Amino acid sequence: METVWQVEVTKKPMDEKNELKMMEMGSQKPEKEKHAGRVKTPQASRHIYALIFIQVVIVILFAIFARYDPKTAQKNAKSVEHGDNMIKDTYAMFQDVHVMIFLGFGFLMTFLKKYGLSAVSLNLLCSVLAIEVFTLTYGFFHLHCEDPKYHYGDAECPSSKPYIDINIVSMISADFATAAVLISFGVVLGVTSPLQLIVMTILETIIFVVNEVIGRNHIGAVDAGDTIFVHMFGAYFGLAVIRVLYNPGHGKSEKEGSSYTSDLFSMVGTVFLWMYWPSFNAGAAATGDAQQRAVINTYFSLCSCVMTSFAFSALVSSSRKFEMEHVQNATLAGGVAVGACADMMITPAGSLAIGALAGILSVCGFKYAGPFLQNKLKIHDTCGVNNLHGMPGLFGGLLSVLMAGLASHETYDKFSGGMEEADKGLFEIFPAMVSGTSASGQALKQFLAMLITLAFAIVGGTCTGFVMKGVGKMEKMGLDDFYNDDWNIDEMKEKEELPEELRGLLDSIKVNA
Repeated sequence: METVWQVEVTKKPMDEKNELKMMEMGSQKPEKEKHAGRVKTPQASRHIYALIFIQVVIVILFAIFARYDPKTAQKNAKSVEHGDNMIKDTYAMFQDVHVMIFLGFGFLMTFLKKYGLSAVSLNLLCSVLAIEVFTLTYGFFHLHCEDPKYHYGDAECPSSKPYIDINIVSMISADFATAAVLISFGVVLGVTSPLQLIVMTILETIIFVVNEVIGRNHIGAVDAGDTIFVHMFGAYFGLAVIRVLYNPGHGKSEKEGSSYTSDLFSMVGTVFLWMYWPSFNAGAAATGDAQQRAVINTYFSLCSCVMTSFAFSALVSSSRKFEMEHVQNATLAGGVAVGACADMMITPAGSLAIGALAGILSVCGFKYAGPFLQNKLKIHDTCGVNNLHGMPGLFGGLLSVLMAGLASHETYDKFSGGMEEADKGLFEIFPAMVSGTSASGQALKQFLAMLITLAFAIVGGTCTGFVMKGVGKMEKMGLDDFYNDDWNIDEMKEKEELPEELRGLLDSIKVNA
């Protein structure tokens, strides 16, 4: 294997005379001599140049195409009203989703005892890159005319130059896309280099946008909580990637385990995700009653999921105790499963049932499906993404098929008498029905969106995996580098070293003993 490390030259210790002089001047003691460590060679540091180049390109593209949304973020006769309404309707949930992305996902991945700093840091890096790439990619699919009164491409549009309009709605949409990337990141956590993650983030974000545009705009599927377009897509995209990158060493590293402290930090991420998940599922729902249902359904689905996750965690454990892997992950599966039908009329009891089944499914996934994937299919899933996002995502997608097939005016418009037909609840949730699509037709749209999403995820993830495999030859990781903060973070030996006072205390105890 090609060596990607070089020995760092240690600093020469300061002589006694200069040290005494510094102490007399009131200065601190000279910095402790650093341990001889490993320094990445230029060949293993190409992510540095990639980040700089990519950001320069993004800045140029933003300068050419991006602008504040003229309807809400630039002064006009209606900008105060429209902008204020958007802030009131969306900004609180945008912040909640933001917390989920940067704190929830970040800390959830700190369960690895030797990879906590890398997990949180790379989570931040992948997130901001995905946000920027999504803004441009989605914007190119939804270009605007210079005059917001016209659509770009119409004969009435006076400008030939297209624009990408940015507002809070586009920002929360970027966060949703970022969630898909972070789900895939959980699959490859600890076994990929920064350059590989950069490549995966860019390619996955582009494929995500293409799939979502096809599923929502052309097929007509609905997915308020992004069960299909985010959770299912991100999970199976990541699983396809790791299958291509399979290395027997992924499952043999002693660093892959957790510790008391790392599990505690991971639980912080779990709690953040659990608290704010209703905003994730309701953020894209229609304001008003639909959004209210999305919050209620997600809230009770999560509660029920926690109950069954704890119960079945102890049930499948030989010690009849709770397993932290289940507590950290399976307790969130209710939010995944209920997402696609979060704004539908599933009833509060239905949301409890969905959450209960999702918790059971996720725990059984960790207990049985995870080992099967690794031992039989050579798919190493670091965070158990298939069990939290993949299988509950499939379950939630099928639920949306069922609920669409059962949808009717009797269910959605019991109290909407006297309203315009186009404004009624059924058409708000299923817009395609306005043009004559039947309930069975909408159910077919939901199922077709699932199939296409799986195809994009698996094929796109496989292709991305081969690209990442080629990129990985530039930054070859050995067995000792997997799940190791020292691959990414500087001065890890000093950070992990015991303080001098504590070392002295331990030494004195040994002497006295």
